[in-house]
Amino acid sequence: MKQVITSEKKPIKLWLDDIEAGAFEQVRNLANLPFIFSHVAVMPDAHLGYGMPIGGVMASEEVVIPNAVGVDIGCGMCAVQTSLTSLSSEQLKGALSEIRKTIPLGFKHHQRAQDPALMPKSEVPLAELPIVAGQYQSALTQLGTLGGGNHFIEIQQGNDGHIWLMVHSGSRNLGFQVANYYNRLAAKLNRQWGSKIPASWQLAFLPLSTPAGRIYLQEMQYCVEFAYANRQLMMARIKEAIRKVAGPVTFGPLINIAHNYAALEEHYGKRVMVHRKGATRAQAGEIGIIPGSQGTPSYIVKGKGNRESFASCAHGAGRKMGRKQAQRQLDLQAEKRRLDEQGIIHAVRSVGDLDEAAGAYKNIDQVIDSQLDLVEVLVELRPLAVIKG
Repeated sequence: MKQVITSEKKPIKLWLDDIEAGAFEQVRNLANLPFIFSHVAVMPDAHLGYGMPIGGVMASEEVVIPNAVGVDIGCGMCAVQTSLTSLSSEQLKGALSEIRKTIPLGFKHHQRAQDPALMPKSEVPLAELPIVAGQYQSALTQLGTLGGGNHFIEIQQGNDGHIWLMVHSGSRNLGFQVANYYNRLAAKLNRQWGSKIPASWQLAFLPLSTPAGRIYLQEMQYCVEFAYANRQLMMARIKEAIRKVAGPVTFGPLINIAHNYAALEEHYGKRVMVHRKGATRAQAGEIGIIPGSQGTPSYIVKGKGNRESFASCAHGAGRKMGRKQAQRQLDLQAEKRRLDEQGIIHAVRSVGDLDEAAGAYKNIDQVIDSQLDLVEVLVELRPLAVIKG
């Protein structure tokens, strides 16, 4: 931990030296909520979000805040170690070509619905989950699709000597629809209840004792599981692509983590609702993934269960520039050269791609160094080939 700020109703514990003004204002708002528990934890990749910063961890008593989960519910990472120790440039290019044939990118969906058997099994009838039920048929065409923004597929070389496969993706439009519906509902109900939390904070809440709070949690959990199913299907198709270009390959167990969700957990002897928005759970011994930006290393880590961070760690490098700012300020040729000199098959082609260039992100090695009290690094993964949404 870098610093503790005690000027608000609850302490703010930061794992970074420098936090942008807008993100810090959001952290202060969190620390002054009436139902906040213990303190607010801010990971080293933190940056401005809606209501709550990306890279924030907050525990509440008796309420859930949709905007403290975010719009891409269940967004997360999966990674697999392969038995391969190398891939040639031609094999890498061939694998990327095969992957693009089976995994739609950006806003694209499958033209046909995928197998419903691959969808999550709900603990309650789908009819009791109004947004999920209304979006279900559309979600069948989104299953196994990457999405855009910072989502990616990467083939990597591990310092353990193995080739690794990694996917970053979420719950697609399904999670977006659930998040927006319940955030609007929370804002409406808060006005009706005369909530004293300023609407400008964008932190409308739902009590867990209300039907709205209970149903949101059920729909949120379905989206978390849908995002996992989405990554699983993509990984299965990436494995097929690797087999086509490299022949017989064996694969290790799938590592999967989500970094946008809320869950009831016990901390400091009390059951509380832990919100992780762009943060990864890092319980003692738990294996996690902290990706870098395009062209920088990613890390397989093991959690240390640090109670000060609510057993959490960073979810990535974290942005240091907004998307439009990166497109305005970064040098396209310099960013391409940075990747080309490393021999990475990359996705930076035009100025429009600079929002996902390495220069738009914090230094991942500094982010890792800032949280060695939260995680232990197990494997460093260097990118060989990247597909961006």
